[in-house]
Order: sequence, then structure tokens, then C-alpha cells
Amino acid sequence: MRIPCPFCGPRDVSEFAYLGDAGLTRPDATAGEDAAYSYVYLRDNPAGPHREYWYHAAGCRLWLVVTRDTLSHAILAAEEAAP
Repeated sequence: MRIPCPFCGPRDVSEFAYLGDAGLTRPDATAGEDAAYSYVYLRDNPAGPHREYWYHAAGCRLWLVVTRDTLSHAILAAEEAAP
């Protein structure tokens, strides 16, 4: 799988570290135990396009949000996580 880094161009996935779902929002500290439990343990397993955080560890060290099809592993988009 090749990830198109906006700074370095298309690079092999071995240069990146997968960091998880880009759609999750950490609950507020006052939200309670149920919200924390849901955040940590109850995750979806989507089939199809999914937004994920990737870190270009062996390159420019840029954080990316990659939209990847989980069925085919095709990369649909890649953008800088925080401009």
C-alpha cells in the first residue's frame, strides 16, 4: 500500500505509523465512566471508506488524515491533519 504524503509524494506504508480512527472525539473529563468506557472499548469496524490518522515517522513527520477503503485498502484521499 502506498500513501500519498502531501509533502513527500507517494510513499510505502512501512514509513508510516497507524494511529487510529480520525472520527473519534475524546469525551470531556466530566462526562463520566460510561462515556470513557465507550470511547476506549466500543469501536465500529466499518466496511468501506474510513478516515484514519497516520504519522509519517520515517519521512517528514507529518500527521495525516487518510481516507482508506477498508475492503480494498485503496487510498481515496490524504490530507494534512492540522494545517
